[in-house]
Amino acid sequence: MVELIEVEDESFDTKQAGPEENDDDYYTDTDSEISAEDDDEPEEETFADRLLALRDIIPPTTRSYISGKADMTAGWIKAGLFFSGKSLWVLSTSALLLGVPWALASAEEQQVIEMENEMKMREQGQKDIFTEGSTAAQVNAQLNPGAKPAL
Repeated sequence: MVELIEVEDESFDTKQAGPEENDDDYYTDTDSEISAEDDDEPEEETFADRLLALRDIIPPTTRSYISGKADMTAGWIKAGLFFSGKSLWVLSTSALLLGVPWALASAEEQQVIEMENEMKMREQGQKDIFTEGSTAAQVNAQLNPGAKPAL
């Protein structure tokens, strides 16, 4: 069987050389060695520092579980944002490449239809004017109401 014996170091028994308890000469230059602030006041702690200190309360297995779930959630959110960004890009470029020419063609077609309707109305109006049996001056006055006769 092993027997343990405590051996005391002799240096612990002797007193170290240094200032005496009542020696006031040691603190001669108080301005440079002791600050004006009290050391008893705690340092300013931020909210983040306090949260980091609370980290040690949670067991490591629980912390790793929470960290894993948070990483997985962040990964899903990141993938969702990438997918939605790419989808938005595809939709917007498709709308620009397909929708704008279609809208321009539709507007042009509408304009052509309006011009055809206007031409039909003019033809109908001219037929009405000539069928009434009116004179050329009356026809000219009806076609150009703002025109004045030449002198």
